[in-house]
Amino acid sequence: MIKNVLCAVDVNNPDEDRTVLEMAARLAKLDDAQLDVIAVVPDFGASVVGRYFQDHHVVTARDTAGDVLGEFVADVLGEDVNAKTRHIVAVGSVYEEVLKAAKLGEADLIVIGAHRPDLKDYLIGPNASRVVRHASCSVYVVR
Repeated sequence: MIKNVLCAVDVNNPDEDRTVLEMAARLAKLDDAQLDVIAVVPDFGASVVGRYFQDHHVVTARDTAGDVLGEFVADVLGEDVNAKTRHIVAVGSVYEEVLKAAKLGEADLIVIGAHRPDLKDYLIGPNASRVVRHASCSVYVVR
């Protein structure tokens, strides 16, 4: 029985991740599970680009992502489901933060989208494949 479902979405691509969120909600509803939705803001401080951004830029991006995430969930699933959904905004690497949230939230299932891969994804590996390889729970990949 599934008790917690974690859905990873990219709030910058709401059209692509709408289906991912709908599937996660459908799967959570099957077992009356808690739905958690995570959006990850890149950590500019960890890269060469980071020296051009001050800390308040990351805080502003995180706060904005939280607002956008709430609006996105409400738009796709409705206000009632949105009120019961836990919203998580993390800063860092997408796959690392998704795995960390899954562990902390004791997720039984992670739902993540897999978008059409670029050539670089075949060489480096996209976030979805990294989550699948390293997750300690089941992962449902939505194409």
